[in-house]
Amino acid sequence: MIARESARGDDSVLVVKIGGGAEIDQETVCRDLANQWSKRSVVVLHGASKELDRISTALNHPPVRLTSSSGIESRFTDDATMTIFNMVYAGSANISWVESLQRCGVAAVGLSGVDGGLLRGPEKGVLRSRLGEDRVQLHRGDRSGRVTAVNVELLRLLLGARYLPTISPPALSDLGRSMNVDADRAAAQIAIALGATTLVFLSDVPGLLLDPDQPRSLVADVRRHQIPRAMEMARGRMRTKVLAAKEALQGGVRRVVLADGRIPRPVEMACLGQGTVFRRNGVSRSTG
Repeated sequence: MIARESARGDDSVLVVKIGGGAEIDQETVCRDLANQWSKRSVVVLHGASKELDRISTALNHPPVRLTSSSGIESRFTDDATMTIFNMVYAGSANISWVESLQRCGVAAVGLSGVDGGLLRGPEKGVLRSRLGEDRVQLHRGDRSGRVTAVNVELLRLLLGARYLPTISPPALSDLGRSMNVDADRAAAQIAIALGATTLVFLSDVPGLLLDPDQPRSLVADVRRHQIPRAMEMARGRMRTKVLAAKEALQGGVRRVVLADGRIPRPVEMACLGQGTVFRRNGVSRSTG
């Protein structure tokens, strides 16, 4: 069971998930994270999807992506993919983010979800993908799952000592081995466990767009009851981000911001509401 802070939420903790897209400038993001860290506690969870695709292809084990009947896209993770996943996410990518944060004067500590049982949950074993209009295909041997428990005591220990936890998947499965988990949804569970009031997702798009090719079609504000409509508008990986936002709000997080990680001061601008803001309460702003 995920431990939670008080229902009022904690403004002193900010959770930031950084996407694994190649267009995000790591040094720019880390300088902005350092500024936030100087004012409050910060927890970072990062992706590495583009690098994983590159390394997997170079090792002659190219990625396999499947789409579920609900339209959620996921990576089929067999044993070989899991080995490469651990190398990239918990290895080179995590070290790279910690190095960048350290250069910015931040006491960053790199962790995978396996360390200290930080992120735990059930392993699927089988993935179901959509095959035509009314058929489902089963893919066995999948080492992916979802996070259902967070070792919040470990996070509090690090935050209390003024470290910045810098986390990557994998998580620890109920079988006692590493598993691939979606980083967006894992970040939502971390924010819930810490009782954070704000969760920020940085990616290579401005937020949820009515037209993926038109940045000016940004949906500025989504209240909780409008999430089903937002899910209909989302395409590709954005659907998972909307699902993660929904889960975070259901778990008590007050505000989730889907923001552009390519701009100057991306974390600060997200905290100021630039992007798509999902909120538990409040009046929606107009779409612009």
